Amino acid sequence: MTMGKTLKRSAAFAALARALTAGARGGPALGARLAALPRMIRATARGEYDGGLRLALMTAATAYIVSPVDLLPEIPLAVFGLADDAVLVAWLAGAVLAETERFLGWEARRRSVIPGHVVP
Repeated sequence: MTMGKTLKRSAAFAALARALTAGARGGPALGARLAALPRMIRATARGEYDGGLRLALMTAATAYIVSPVDLLPEIPLAVFGLADDAVLVAWLAGAVLAETERFLGWEARRRSVIPGHVVP
């Protein structure tokens, strides 16, 4: 693994951490968002929550960022080689913030519904 790739990963994770801790004012805290991720994955896998495509895209973006394979290598392409990773990190941070907030809202609305049968 090259030094540039290691530095890029460190910067990517630092940017993601800053974005997640910043969040939206008045929105869920970082701990609530991180705790919601496993629940969101389970609810999506069970077909209860409609976030499958977004989760797949976030997983693919994460895999690309941590992968040693890079579509636009840093060494020959300099700034352009880092730009694709920076764009992905920014998108991923925003997607995680938006999707966890949407999931927590869905979860809160869902709690107010009691599953059962209507008795005539």
